[in-house]
Order: sequence, then C-alpha cells, then structure tokens
Amino acid sequence: MEAKTIPELLYHTTLTVIDYQQDPSGATRSVYVLGTHCTLEGAKAFATSALQELEYDTNDFAEIAVRSDEPWKHGDGVQVFARAPAGQVFLIGIDTTPNNESLPASPDGALVLPEGATLHYVLQTTIDYNMDRTGSAQSTNIEGSYIRRADAWKAAQNCLDKDNFVEYDVRDSEEMTGEWPFGEDVIVHAVAETGQNYVVAVRTVPGAHKRHAKKK
Repeated sequence: MEAKTIPELLYHTTLTVIDYQQDPSGATRSVYVLGTHCTLEGAKAFATSALQELEYDTNDFAEIAVRSDEPWKHGDGVQVFARAPAGQVFLIGIDTTPNNESLPASPDGALVLPEGATLHYVLQTTIDYNMDRTGSAQSTNIEGSYIRRADAWKAAQNCLDKDNFVEYDVRDSEEMTGEWPFGEDVIVHAVAETGQNYVVAVRTVPGAHKRHAKKK
C-alpha cells in the first residue's frame, strides 16, 4: 500500500452568494466552503461542477459563465459566475491556505479525513466602509481548516487581537445563539478605529448545502 503524503497547501472551493434582490448595493453576501482538495487542478475541476453539487442546473440561471478562456471579467479568483433571475449572484472561487492540521493526501491526490469527519473552516471577512459606505467592499479569506469543531472555535476566537479594535465582541459558546446579534456562524465581530469591520465565522460544507442548495 502506497504511503500517504502531507501536502503543504490545501485548495478550497468557495461559494459566495451576493443577494442583490435583498440589497442592491451588494453588501448582503455570505461565503462558504464547498470542498477541499490537495491539488489546484482538483479544486478547479470540482469548481466547474460545484453548482450541480448544490442541485442547480444551467436552466436555473439567467446568466452563467465558466472560466476557460481569457479575457475573464468576473474576478481573478472566480471560476464560475452565475446570476439567478431574481438577482442573486453565485460566485464559485478557489482559496489557498497552508495545511494547518497536516491532513494527509491519498496517492491520487484526494484529501484523507477520518471516517465520518467533516472540516470546520475559519473564515475572516473584512468590510471596508471607508472604501464604500454601503458595505459592499468586502473580502473573505480562509484562515484555517480543522477536523475538530472545538479547535476551529478556538482558532476563530484568537484570530484577531482585541487590543487593535475600538469595538470587539466574541462569542464564548454556541449556547449564546439567541443572545448573539451577529449571525449564527459568527464567532467574533470587531470594529477598527479606521472604520473597517471584521467578522470571523466557523462554517462547514454541510452548512453550505443547508443554506444555499436548491430548494426542492
């Protein structure tokens, strides 16, 4: 049996949903991870079929484009662009991170997880109100991926330095759901003196499917 290797990097296929129907400015958006691969080629191949994994087909969209030939007008990190008739935009992209948990890869390059395990992703979103007062100037980065949810929560809680912010709220436990105003996946909300808002969340692939898969 061939030995498993430990890749230095992981390639995450991401879903960004921008709800122009609810908010024409584009400030209402959410970012999830749909899958993780050990090679860029594997992540790109998965990205082209990611909307089908969410039970959508091309007829569900007024416009759809898959990155293949240049020029490409939908952003450097975007592999698939789709616009629904109601106005929501779906962006399938790829984010690269270090393999912070030293997760192994099989000989064919697939990520190997313990049986029944799912990854928990720490995502940090920066909202720059100085650049655009509507809040539509946003960027989201994956800060790490963890097998244990408790480890992801701890990483999220320590993602930002409290001393660098004029406002800083951290969620101590999942039991705070009814008392926490920043979203069920959000662990930290912070505001810098310069006006930027920071949101750190923990999300999973099943959570992405629950929230954004096609409703039957």
